[in-house]
Amino acid sequence: MDLSLIVVAVVVTALVFDFTNGFHDTANAMATSIATKAMSPKVAVTVAGALNLVGAFLSVEVARTISSGLVDETRISPVVIFAGLVGAIMWNLLTWLLGLPSSSSHALFGGLIGATLVAAGTGAVQFGAVFTKVVLPAVISPILAGVIAMLATYLAYRTTARADDGTVKKGFKAGQILSASMVALAHGTNDAQKTMGVITLTLITAGALPTGSGPPFWVIFSAGLAIALGTYIGGWRIIRTLGKRVSEIETPQGFAAETSAATIILASSHLGFALSTTQVATGAIFGAGAGKRAAGVQWGVAGRMALAWIVTLPAAAAVGAVAAWVASRGTAGTIVVAVVAIALAAGIYAASRRNPVTADNVNDVPSPAPVPAGAPA
Repeated sequence: MDLSLIVVAVVVTALVFDFTNGFHDTANAMATSIATKAMSPKVAVTVAGALNLVGAFLSVEVARTISSGLVDETRISPVVIFAGLVGAIMWNLLTWLLGLPSSSSHALFGGLIGATLVAAGTGAVQFGAVFTKVVLPAVISPILAGVIAMLATYLAYRTTARADDGTVKKGFKAGQILSASMVALAHGTNDAQKTMGVITLTLITAGALPTGSGPPFWVIFSAGLAIALGTYIGGWRIIRTLGKRVSEIETPQGFAAETSAATIILASSHLGFALSTTQVATGAIFGAGAGKRAAGVQWGVAGRMALAWIVTLPAAAAVGAVAAWVASRGTAGTIVVAVVAIALAAGIYAASRRNPVTADNVNDVPSPAPVPAGAPA
C-alpha cells in the first residue's frame, strides 16, 4: 500500500479513536454534576466538549511521551500503529456498550504495545517507560484520588454541618459547575494529547517529521476537535454508571470528587504522565462516596470496574497483535482489518440501540428485579 495512503488512513483512524475517547470519557467530568443536577445533561456535555478543545492546547508533554517514549519509532511502521488503534477502538466500543468506565488510555497503550510486539519484537517496546509512565500512575492515581476525595468530602460535611441545608446545596452546586469544568479542561489536556502523540509517531515513522518532534498545530487542533465532538455526543451509559450506580452522590461529594480529579490530572499532564483520567475520576467518586458513608458505596460495582481496568491493557494488546499480524500480510491484510473493524463497530452500535441510554433517561436507574415469593431476601 502506498505510504502516503496508509498515513492518511492512520491519521483518520487515530481521530476516530479520539472521538470514541471523548464519548467514552465524558462521564469523567460530568457524571456527578449530572447526577446532582448541578447542570442539565445537555449543558454539561456542551461545556465539557468546549473545554476539552481548550485543554488540548495547554500542554504537549504527554504527546511527547507517546510519540517518543513508549515504543522504538525506528522499528515500526504506520501499519503497526493502525493495527494498535483498531485494538483500542474495539475495546472502547465494547466497554461503552457494557457501561464500564474502563481506560481509553490503557486501551490505546495496549493496542499499540501488542501491535509492536508482533511486528518488531520485545526490543521495540520501552518497558521501563511503560512501567514508570503508564503502569505506576495507573496503580497510584485512583488510590490517591480516592483518598483525597474522601478527606475533602469529610471536611466538607464537617464544616457545613450546622449550615442551612438549602444554602449548602446551592453553594456546592455552583462550586460543581466550576470543578466539573476543571475536570473537562484537564481531560482535554491529558487525553487529547494521546491521539496527538499517536499521529506524531505516525508522521515520524513515515519520515514526515524528524525523531523527537512535537505535534504540529494541525495535529493539536484536529485531536482537540475530535475529542470535543465525541464528548458532546455524551457517553450516557457510562455517565449513568458513574453518576448513579457507584453511590448516591450529593453536591458536596460531587464537588470534592471533581476537584480532586482535576488537580491530579492537571499535575500529571504537566509532568508528562499518561495516566487514565477514567481511573482518576472513578477513584475520586468512590472516595467521595466513602467520605460520607462507606456502606453507601456499591463495592460490587467497584469490583467489576477494577476487573475491567486490569483486563483493558492486555485485551487491547491481544486485539492489536492480531490486527498487526493480519495487516502485515500486505495491502489485502490491512483492508481485511479495516473491514472487520467497521463490521464489529456497526454490530456494537446496533446492539446499543436495543436498550438506549439518552440525556432524558440517564439519571434513571432500573430497579432490581423483584424477589419471587418464598425466596430468601
